[in-house]
Amino acid sequence: MFLTRRLLWAWAAGLALLTACSTAPQQVTPPPIVFVHGNGDSAALWQTTLWRFESNVWPRSRLHAIDLPYPLARDDDSKAQPGRSSTAEHMAFLKAEVDKLLRATGASQVVLIGNSRGGNAIRNYISNGGGAASVSHAILGGTPNHGVWAIPGVREGNEFSGTGPFLTALNAPKNANGDEVVGPVRWMTIRSDNNDKFAQPDGLWINMPGRATNVTFAGPELKGATNIVIPRIDHRETSYSQAAFAAAYSFIAGDVTLVREIAPEARVELGGTVTGLGLDPLNPATGNYSNNLPLPGAQLAIYATDPATGARRGAAVYTHTTGADGRWGPFVAQPGTAYEFELKAAGYATTHIYRSAFVRSSDIVHLRPERIAAADADAQALVIFTRPRGYFDPQRDTLRLDGQATLPGVPPVGAGVSSAKLKLPSAAERPVTAEFNGEKLAGRVWPAAQQRVTELELTY
Repeated sequence: MFLTRRLLWAWAAGLALLTACSTAPQQVTPPPIVFVHGNGDSAALWQTTLWRFESNVWPRSRLHAIDLPYPLARDDDSKAQPGRSSTAEHMAFLKAEVDKLLRATGASQVVLIGNSRGGNAIRNYISNGGGAASVSHAILGGTPNHGVWAIPGVREGNEFSGTGPFLTALNAPKNANGDEVVGPVRWMTIRSDNNDKFAQPDGLWINMPGRATNVTFAGPELKGATNIVIPRIDHRETSYSQAAFAAAYSFIAGDVTLVREIAPEARVELGGTVTGLGLDPLNPATGNYSNNLPLPGAQLAIYATDPATGARRGAAVYTHTTGADGRWGPFVAQPGTAYEFELKAAGYATTHIYRSAFVRSSDIVHLRPERIAAADADAQALVIFTRPRGYFDPQRDTLRLDGQATLPGVPPVGAGVSSAKLKLPSAAERPVTAEFNGEKLAGRVWPAAQQRVTELELTY
C-alpha cells in the first residue's frame, strides 16, 4: 500500500508540475517549498507541518522554513522602528531565501506557504518583486488580505490596514474579471468560518471592543483564488493544523492518497537556534519584543524526564553553549522519551522548557529563554503553558493546567490567546501538569526567587 501511495503521489505531482509536451516526462521530484511564518513568529511553528509533508514522502531537503530576523511589522510601514521590519524588507528577505533554495535544488519554481503576515510578503513578492516567474503555487493561511481593520483614517500607514496603501495596492484588480491575484501562479487561501481573531467584524481582539472593523470573517479570501473554509479553526490553525496541511497538500499534489498522521522515525535527531528578546523602548509594559536573532553564550542542558511527573531521569543527556550563530544540536533523542530543555543566558531567567516526546527529527526546535516581568515579581513560582501552533479555545478544546480547567488569562469565548501564565503561591518542588486535547505535559515547579521559570510547551 505504501509503494502504491508513492507512485500515486509521483504521478499527481508530475501532472501538476510538467507542462504539456509531446515527449515522455522525466522522473519527477517534488517541488521545493518555502514556509513563511507570521507576525512575531518563527520557523519553529512549521515543525509539525514539515513532519506531515515528510510523512507523505516529501524530501526533507526540499522543505525550507525561514526565520525573518525581525518578524514584527512596523506600526507605520513607512517609518523606521527599532526591532521591526517593513513590507519591503520582508519581501527582500523572502526573495533572497527563494533564490537561495532555487540555486541549491536546481528547481525552476517553488511553492510558497505562508501564515498571516507571511502571506503579505508572499503577495508582495509575487506582485512586485518578480516572484510570478519563480512560484508555481501560493497558499495563504489566515492572511488578513483585506485588513485586520478597514477604518478610514485609523492607522492607515500600518500594513494590516485594509484601507491603507499597502493592501489597497495589492488588492487592486489584476484583470478584467477583477481578480486580486497575479497569474500564472495558482493561489489558495485557507480561513476559519468565524474563529480567526484577526478576521472579525468587531474590534475586540485589536483593543477596539464594540467598534466595527469593516472586516468580515471572509476577509482572508481573495478573488481569483481557491478559497477554503475550515470550521472552528483559529488564526494559526489556518496554517499549522492537520486540516490546513491536508488542504495545502492536495492543492499542490492533486487528488492523491494522503497520510494524515505523522509517521514516527526510528532515529530522531534534533537541533535549532536559541534566540533572545529585544528591549523595546516603545513597549514599556514589558520592555521586550520578539526577534529571531541568535543568542550567543546561552547554556543548554537537556534531561530525559518522567512523562507523568516531569522529574529528571539522571544527568543531562546533552549540553551545549551556543556560538555566534545561536545554533544547538545535533542531539539524538530517544523515541518515546519526554525531555526538559534547561536554558540559561545572561539577562534572562533560567527557563525550564518541558516537551512531549519527539516523533521525528527537526532542525527548527528553536528555544528562547524567558524574562520575569515586574508584574510577576510577587509570584513564588511561575508556570507558562503555551501552544505555539494555535490558540486556546475553551468552547472547543479540552484544557487543563495544574488541575484547573480554567486557564489564567484565557477568555471563555473565542480563540485568541496562545499561552497562559500561572502564578503559584508556593515554590515547593512538585510536579505541574497540563493537557490540551489529549497531549499531556508534565514539568516541575522551580522557585521564581532563583530567577527560574517553568514552561510547558505543546507540540500540536
